[in-house]
Amino acid sequence: MRRSLILILMFAALAVARPVGAQPRWLQLPSTPALPKAERSGLAPVNGIRLWYAEFGHGAPVILVHGGLANSDYWGLQVAALSAQYHVIVLDSRGHGRSTRTDVPIGYDLMSSDVLALMDFLHIRKAALVGWSDGAIIGLDIAIHHPDRLTRLFAFAANSDPSGVKDVSKSPVFNSYIERAANEYSRLSPTPTGFVAFRANIEHMWATEPHFTDDQLRHIEVPTWIVDADRDEAINRENTDHMAALIPGSGELILPEASHFAFLQDPVMFNDVLLHFLSSDGSR
Repeated sequence: MRRSLILILMFAALAVARPVGAQPRWLQLPSTPALPKAERSGLAPVNGIRLWYAEFGHGAPVILVHGGLANSDYWGLQVAALSAQYHVIVLDSRGHGRSTRTDVPIGYDLMSSDVLALMDFLHIRKAALVGWSDGAIIGLDIAIHHPDRLTRLFAFAANSDPSGVKDVSKSPVFNSYIERAANEYSRLSPTPTGFVAFRANIEHMWATEPHFTDDQLRHIEVPTWIVDADRDEAINRENTDHMAALIPGSGELILPEASHFAFLQDPVMFNDVLLHFLSSDGSR
């Protein structure tokens, strides 16, 4: 009788967790959150553009870098979780969100130099970097070329080569994301009618960059976690495994039942592992 009751309670709990007919969370795209009220924000004059940034909390600096076509608002749930312990900095990458761009094509090296210039502008010598997708690639670029500027790197949903990217055009979730990104661009951007050209630039970058060599990955010295989700619709798992195997002492973490948007789909899980990573001693 007791065993039957336990089984009934287990099935009841599962029914509550996912109602009949509900889509699994990796097939959902939750709303873009709002950022908490910033202690400081502004437009930093870096590399010929005006780069929007905002700062929250106090403590060791942590920089959050969003993915392609997005903006800093996507980090709202992470800023809320981190700012009680850390000095959190978010930025809208070049041409994204509230930041301006020039006629120079956007690429990972250029966006990496913008992050470093913002750190100089804010008088931050070293920081932990948390990156999602393009933001994670930017983090890897900095770890390779400017390791002295990072204390650690949490690289979620990165690829080291264009071959590591799937055909996202077949993903309803990713197509919904692109449609949302277009609407957010028109609302936030100083060039609100420029999304078509902007998207073309970013998609060209996705198709042709990055090209981190195995030797470059083997020489990364920054304490690094390579993180992805088990249902990522944009990144080939083989490339994730490849990077984690090459970066000395790196951790590899695969988040369950989530996709390229895990930080929105399961923010509790994402924030727990992120806080654990940031609080670890980074020893190898």
